[in-house]
Amino acid sequence: MIQNEGVFSIDMSDLQNKGDAYDSPWKEVLEHAFPEFMAFYFPEAYAQIDWAWGHEFKNTELRQVVRDAELGKRFADTLAQVTLDDGEQRWIYIHIEVQGRRDTDFARRMFTYNYRLFDRYARPIASLAVLADEDAGWRPDHYGFEVLGCRHTLEFPVVKLLDYADRVESLEASPNPFALVTAAHLRTRQTRNDPQARYRAKLALVRSLYRQGWDRQRILDLFAILDWMMRLPDTLEQRLWQAIETIEGETKMPYVTSVERLAIQRGMQQGLEQGRLEGKLEGKLEGKLEGKLEGKLEGKLEGKLEGKLEGLERLLVKRFGPLDEVTRRRLDTATLEQLDLWADRILDAATINAVFEGH
Repeated sequence: MIQNEGVFSIDMSDLQNKGDAYDSPWKEVLEHAFPEFMAFYFPEAYAQIDWAWGHEFKNTELRQVVRDAELGKRFADTLAQVTLDDGEQRWIYIHIEVQGRRDTDFARRMFTYNYRLFDRYARPIASLAVLADEDAGWRPDHYGFEVLGCRHTLEFPVVKLLDYADRVESLEASPNPFALVTAAHLRTRQTRNDPQARYRAKLALVRSLYRQGWDRQRILDLFAILDWMMRLPDTLEQRLWQAIETIEGETKMPYVTSVERLAIQRGMQQGLEQGRLEGKLEGKLEGKLEGKLEGKLEGKLEGKLEGKLEGLERLLVKRFGPLDEVTRRRLDTATLEQLDLWADRILDAATINAVFEGH
């Protein structure tokens, strides 16, 4: 067998929900289940890879290419090395971009990544795209130019998630994790104005996670993307967590709920440690400059307050989603005692309003 090695660069472009400030969890799921990603969306390319040789992600190399391309803020942060067996021995690179919304510069960006990677590695580059936007008619698949008899064109395969809309039920039963990801994307779109329907759809997808027999990390990665896509009101979110606790009790797989509690506890500890450190540093600095004990005390208090505030804000966003203006104003005017009280409540509060009850 002739070994043929290739490198896949994965550019995670803007796949965030409107108003959502989180990075897309597509990257984590994709890296954890990379062969399945290729098998589901690009089966012809998948068939040309000898997966027995494994694959390796190379993030440092891709970051250098992005800097060289001067493309600004792009999600281009995963590079995977694989081995091909197509009768020739050569390095190739495959650039994959998952695009979350219509972008007039998308095709040009694919073109730019393609020639920049070719320029850096002097190897053929294959570019593939997954389009997760809402415009059924937007299907950019080429970019190029012609001048003075010279023609330079890139044509690239695209997959449109909307094309799976008539297969949602079969997707939910598929053993491929990206069938579930696609189903979640489509269910989110279908239930945009119906919270109860979204709750039912999200719960059904969560149940699917536990029926597949997947390992713990895959369940956590997939739950992260379901939770990121399918936001629920506080009351329905509380119901969902109660249902998940029941599911985990029945399956004896306490993955999601236990990890959430550990993450909250870890975040609280980080916030407290940061507050102590910043308070100590700021207090010393201000005390030296003013030469007064009051300066030290004021610096410590302000630093501690700032650190606790930042830590609590991170926990609230992780637990309940993006914060509204009322909540942010409440945090900005809080005392140390209030921040401590709210931090204690966040572990058991079912809703964000329960955290601030009585204040």
